[in-house]
Amino acid sequence: MNGWEASVEAQIRSAQERGEFDNLPGMGKPIPGRNLPYDESWWIKSFLEREALPSDLLLPTPLQLRRKVEQVPDEVRDLPTEEAVRAYVADLNAEIIAWLRYPEGPRVVIRPVNADDVVRRWRAEHRPAATTPAAPASEPATARRTRRGWWLPWRRRAA
Repeated sequence: MNGWEASVEAQIRSAQERGEFDNLPGMGKPIPGRNLPYDESWWIKSFLEREALPSDLLLPTPLQLRRKVEQVPDEVRDLPTEEAVRAYVADLNAEIIAWLRYPEGPRVVIRPVNADDVVRRWRAEHRPAATTPAAPASEPATARRTRRGWWLPWRRRAA
């Protein structure tokens, strides 16, 4: 043994004699994952487990956005007002448009969420069951065609 290894061994021996290694966390317990096959991403999985983070963070941006779009009904269900629902959808649409401008990762088709459809579903869920109004009469086909901006369904129409 050279001098450096001897001094390290001496320090370890003196710490053992002082009892500094007694009652350490995990003492007497098996090392987790010791008998499992080697996994290259073990440290990522252990970090996500330890910090209680969702595994969605590992997905590329377009897949994260698609998952957010799928979860919109669940996310807006408990929002108190229509303005809060529209604000949530506007934030999500801003993320989607930012990705559409500078796409990175796999090419996945993602379109902005129609805020009017989300609000309509939200109203239907929050409408009291006893006071269900009659369905409004649909507007005639000629009025729909002459309305300004009919070719852009996600664009807000002037009233």
